Amino acid sequence: MSLIPSFLGSSRSNILDPFSLEIWDPFKDFPFSSESQFAKEASALVDTRVDWKETPEAHVFKADLPGLNKEEVKVEVEDDRVLQISGERKVEKEEKKDTWHRVERSSGKFLRRFRLPENAKMDQIKASMENGVLTVTVPKVEVKKPDVKSIEISG
Repeated sequence: MSLIPSFLGSSRSNILDPFSLEIWDPFKDFPFSSESQFAKEASALVDTRVDWKETPEAHVFKADLPGLNKEEVKVEVEDDRVLQISGERKVEKEEKKDTWHRVERSSGKFLRRFRLPENAKMDQIKASMENGVLTVTVPKVEVKKPDVKSIEISG
């Protein structure tokens, strides 16, 4: 029972009540509220973090995909030099006897796309997965340094 009297409804849903069990969502009535299916799917997309670094030899992508195995992840390259990482994190099976207190891990489909630069060797891309981290290595075309020939100056 709350120690603060309710002015806005039942005593357990008062937004001014620090002991309220309800969390106020300012976007609750919008079509894309945090409880909508769109928001849940978008959060799965947003939660897929990818680092992209360039070394002298390659472009290296690392994606955190905890709890997934390599069969649940697809790495594809489109003709127009687009690297696509996708997959699906399945929802855990619910049993009637279970009582959930908190669900914070995201589930659903994810998709990330990256346009590769012109110096990428499209036919030599490699991917590996270890401890929930996907690593995609895209070798770079070697830039041939021009042959420099010294010319002696006469006179």
